[in-house]
Amino acid sequence: MATPHPALARLTPADGRLTVGLELPLDNDWGPARQRVDRAAGRPFGVPDLAEHTRLARLADRLGFAALWLRDVPLYDPVRFGDAGSVFEAFTHLGHLAAVTDHVVLGTGAVVLPLREPLLVAKAAATVDVLSGGRMLLGVASGDRPVEYPLFGRDFDTRGTAFREGFETLRAAWRGGPLELPRAGLDADRQLEVLPHPIHAAGIPIAVAGGAQQTAEWIAGHADASLNYPRDLGALRLRTRAWQQLTGHDNKPYLTPMVLDLQRDAGAPPRPIRLGLSTGSKALIHHLEQMAELGVAHVSFNLRPNDRPVDEVLQELADAVLPRFPTRSAAPVTTDGRRQVTHPS
Repeated sequence: MATPHPALARLTPADGRLTVGLELPLDNDWGPARQRVDRAAGRPFGVPDLAEHTRLARLADRLGFAALWLRDVPLYDPVRFGDAGSVFEAFTHLGHLAAVTDHVVLGTGAVVLPLREPLLVAKAAATVDVLSGGRMLLGVASGDRPVEYPLFGRDFDTRGTAFREGFETLRAAWRGGPLELPRAGLDADRQLEVLPHPIHAAGIPIAVAGGAQQTAEWIAGHADASLNYPRDLGALRLRTRAWQQLTGHDNKPYLTPMVLDLQRDAGAPPRPIRLGLSTGSKALIHHLEQMAELGVAHVSFNLRPNDRPVDEVLQELADAVLPRFPTRSAAPVTTDGRRQVTHPS
């Protein structure tokens, strides 16, 4: 069984339970009450209020959530998609989060690799990794918005090939020593390197989001984790079983996001909503226990449908849910090689 990268290990409990993270932005702009206020103020749907994102990120870190995830949405498309994602450019935002948090894993869910220059992605991710003390987890995807590709001078139909080539470039850039890219005519004799080097010798863990235009076998053989879309328990059982069969004893975790509308009544029964649940905390705990039994290692909550204040939801999750699904303690490495002192989880 392979030993997971420290950032992945922090998301993967040793006792077979799962850990809980959060998807940014930490906002409730999809809730009915907030939508009424936004309409009255003339604010467009799908563009979150980021005024307090730093304070809320610090709060989530202090409360013991395992990870903060953000999406890579290059262009706001209100006609076809209507959701601006996390708004801030992904790696700039991650650099800020590295400075204002101490413990959470910083993940992308996911960077659209065929739209970016892979060597610059490698450099940006390694920068965040060093600034955060080894807390970077790079989720990558092939993208699903055809309108973006010609605007970036890329071909939508060949994004699967571009994804594989970009993936290979990331691994080569983090391997250490002179860069070798035979496909680009570059050999080690040229003595080129991508700096900074990631904190850990294993590089930066890569989670592949969705299918990325690849076979399931390719993803299982090349990725460090699967970052898959939310599904009901029946469909989830099929997905996790297939992942476990493909990865065998390689100890590669299965990660998934989940939209959550947490009700004030802890005993409120679960009700399916798009990509997740509206539920009280008691039924949520039961649902997470079922997900853990199916082999899910980490769940990240998207809180945007909530009508409640985000602080209140975070505190209830910390009080009622996180004790049942605690994050593994970790001591991130600083840029000078020392260990930071972390709170017990």
